[in-house]
Amino acid sequence: MNQRLLWKSSPMIEWYQCRDEGRDVERLRPLCEEVEKHDRLADPVYGELAAKLVGEMEETPVRSDFPYEEPNELEAIRAARPAKRYDLHLTLGEGDLLLRWRGAWEGRVAGCLLGKPVEGLRSEALNKLLAGTDNFPMNRYICKADFTEKVIEEVNPWMGSCWGDNVKNGFPVDDDLNYSVFAMDLIRRRGKSFTSEDVIGGWCGRIPAHCTFTAERVAYRNYIAGIPVPECGSYFNPYREYIGAQIRVDYYGWINPGDPEAAAEMAWRDARVSHVKNGIYGAMFIAAVIAASAAVSSPLEAIEAGLDEVPAKCRLREYVDKIIALWRSGGTWEDAYAMIHADYDEQTDYGWCHAIANCMIVAAALLWGAGDYGKSICYAVQSAFDTDCNGATVGSIIGMMKGIDAVGEEWRKPCGGVINTIVYGKNRVTVDDMVQATLDAYRL
Repeated sequence: MNQRLLWKSSPMIEWYQCRDEGRDVERLRPLCEEVEKHDRLADPVYGELAAKLVGEMEETPVRSDFPYEEPNELEAIRAARPAKRYDLHLTLGEGDLLLRWRGAWEGRVAGCLLGKPVEGLRSEALNKLLAGTDNFPMNRYICKADFTEKVIEEVNPWMGSCWGDNVKNGFPVDDDLNYSVFAMDLIRRRGKSFTSEDVIGGWCGRIPAHCTFTAERVAYRNYIAGIPVPECGSYFNPYREYIGAQIRVDYYGWINPGDPEAAAEMAWRDARVSHVKNGIYGAMFIAAVIAASAAVSSPLEAIEAGLDEVPAKCRLREYVDKIIALWRSGGTWEDAYAMIHADYDEQTDYGWCHAIANCMIVAAALLWGAGDYGKSICYAVQSAFDTDCNGATVGSIIGMMKGIDAVGEEWRKPCGGVINTIVYGKNRVTVDDMVQATLDAYRL
């Protein structure tokens, strides 16, 4: 491994990660903050120091009083699960499932498009943008035609982005849908018994490295440097509990309707190539929620069925349970918004992109959205954090739960049932073809 590549690791992101994993790294924070201020590739002294700091933090043991149980291996995860609350039975035939899958694909596309042009905006700027375009509380796509000179001056949005009224030739390339189409192609090529090596080997052959980000890019780099699964996902990877794995796994939920355990197991095989602990659990949780959505009647049941596939004493379950408790107590969506922003700092890259913060948003959007597609995806995006990822996930879940009729024409129209991707051989696909492929995979 080229040592200079390791210098790029962010000491502060690693510090936050190790702190939350229960490692005693408080003493290293001042040094991490100082190193973070310098260009570590340009200055070898700080580059070497960054690599040493990251290595030292990763080798610091977890405190003996750490209250969580967070294994990485599947059998240990399953042993740490709580008792299941639901005995799910799928009652849908293939005709009804086709409507659910169409809703899930279209719902994912539209939810992603809603959040895509504002990805990266923090809440203050996002709320200014929504208010200035007469879309607060959010209830529709943001349109380029809505922008006044005042909004442009105050928020400075990137005006070339894919707003709701300037999409051309289908859904634009985005990693959220890249991975959905990749998973479809993976199952087509390798079947449901695919391995973790099939996943990351498939990335290397079908997804350009520059189209991967954070944990996925590090895992990609590590794997082609000869580091095998699962070490490729943890070696000098400060993003190992980021959101990346949970945006990759919708397809595993779609092809296992009514079977959240099977969906979660497939998600584990995928997630472990780039993530650990709650990064893996986020993927298992989302896949299981989607699978459960085909066999339950409410968002709460789907969320709880999803949580039952992750360890009882993990951080992700604790924080999502906080959202559920707030909803049960009669709290408002604004209360949930405040809770999420208090627990995770969107101003840091770590907080903004962490799996737990974004799972909290997904749960809140589903609960307060109460099965309404438009309201749910708007709650997900207006929460800020990773807007396109959360809009896509929530849209997928409601589409799977309610079917295509829940995804109104006003949401589907901009993309016209066409998805553009960077996946080799699948650069332009249609929703019709993806729904048929999902049925084919279900029948395997």
